[in-house]
Amino acid sequence: MFIHTRAMLSSFIYGLVSLCIFLLVHGDGVTSIDYGEALNKSLLYYEAQRSGNLPPNQRVQWRGYSALSDGSEAGVDLEGGYYDAGDNVKFGFPFAFTITMLSWSTIEFQAQLKEKDELSHAMEAIKWGTDYLIKAHPEPHVLYGQVGDGDSDHACWQRPEDMTTPRPAYKIDEKNPGADLAAETAAAFAAASLVFKPSNEIYASLLLTHAKQLFEFASNYEGVYQSSITQAAKFYSSSGYEDELLWASVWLFLSTGEESYLDALEGSSGGTRSRFSWDDKYLGAQVLVSKLIFEEALDQDIYGQFKFDGEQFICNCLQKGEKNVIKTLGGLLWFISYDLQYVTTATFIATTYSEYLTTYSATFDCPGGTIQPNDLLVFAKSQVDYILGSNPRNMSYMVGLGSNYPKQVHHRGASIVSIKINPEPVTCLGGFLYFNSSEPNPNVLYGAVASGPDENDNFNDLRSNYEQAEPTTVTTAPLVGILAKLALSFK
Repeated sequence: MFIHTRAMLSSFIYGLVSLCIFLLVHGDGVTSIDYGEALNKSLLYYEAQRSGNLPPNQRVQWRGYSALSDGSEAGVDLEGGYYDAGDNVKFGFPFAFTITMLSWSTIEFQAQLKEKDELSHAMEAIKWGTDYLIKAHPEPHVLYGQVGDGDSDHACWQRPEDMTTPRPAYKIDEKNPGADLAAETAAAFAAASLVFKPSNEIYASLLLTHAKQLFEFASNYEGVYQSSITQAAKFYSSSGYEDELLWASVWLFLSTGEESYLDALEGSSGGTRSRFSWDDKYLGAQVLVSKLIFEEALDQDIYGQFKFDGEQFICNCLQKGEKNVIKTLGGLLWFISYDLQYVTTATFIATTYSEYLTTYSATFDCPGGTIQPNDLLVFAKSQVDYILGSNPRNMSYMVGLGSNYPKQVHHRGASIVSIKINPEPVTCLGGFLYFNSSEPNPNVLYGAVASGPDENDNFNDLRSNYEQAEPTTVTTAPLVGILAKLALSFK
């Protein structure tokens, strides 16, 4: 007990000293951060995560073709899509949420993305995902939700181009349902349809057809997906499917205008949530409903609880609520381990809500005071600034931004010399020579955001430290929209 207490005290003191140095160096905490550069790199990251046959305009040149025969064992073409993190598995549940959030980022901040010449890259990132999801949904009530075996994949350290691990394809269907996976994928399709409707109406219509089919599937065949795709349970286990049904219903209403999709809103709003993530979509639904209330498309008297609950979450993030989110001494919101994925979603909510309040000349009340639109933008900037280097370690947690960033992110492809440089195959166990190396990754994974520091602002840049050093696609997706906004608001 004494040793444990001493270790905790030592960690706290280190954090306090780091904070003092941080304040001395930065004064008010403002550093010169190029949000436009960060935006550009955030979209480059998705090109590094691509699976399949890479396109001619591929900008991340150290990657090569990989997993071209995915789905062949099941008699279906599942080539393409994204690897979800630092491994080589395609997990459908976080994959779909990534596409939904990339789409929401693009919908809300389309003008800013266009002005920064990144709209086409954002749309390409979304389409790389939806093209795959179309393949993964070959029948109305069939959806492939995972490709690759997590256990065997995690026992190897190989470039995706060299994979020798099994690539089984796992699906949900009427006999083995997964309402959460089906509904989240429906949300991804519906949100993406709104992105493509102005420029490619035929493709948008195709996406909407898939969204409607999957929502019907999810609504009529209940259950959590890991009961059917048991292999996903230890990696991305879902806590329930009610939130995904609610989330998808709002996106389908937004994309179709059909009031039947509002039926799902007659249940619980979910209450004030503790975070917004790939496993908990209630807050996202609450904020979208709030937008519809602002637009007077929905009645405040009927749907006002959604708006209230969403605003109370924001109050808690701004330290003006009844159950405020913990903040580190350096000023970062602290939720749980793998923290930055929750920080980026919370920050996206604040940034988006600032847009709503500005558009409709509105404010809202927290227990700690009235919130103005700029309060939310200043808060969002503080969190992004921390992530990008304005923190006690003076470290950018976005790889490739500045000079001090994680050099050993937990990522197979980035940590092994490119196949373009050394085409000699890297074996399953042979790759651990790279894993155990003390050298920086030979390939810079531009735009990847590490899982981030602990609650004391400490970070250990070690490839083996996957809890802090592994980037995921769900972490960066909300940042795309935020960075587009900040790039034009704070030049």
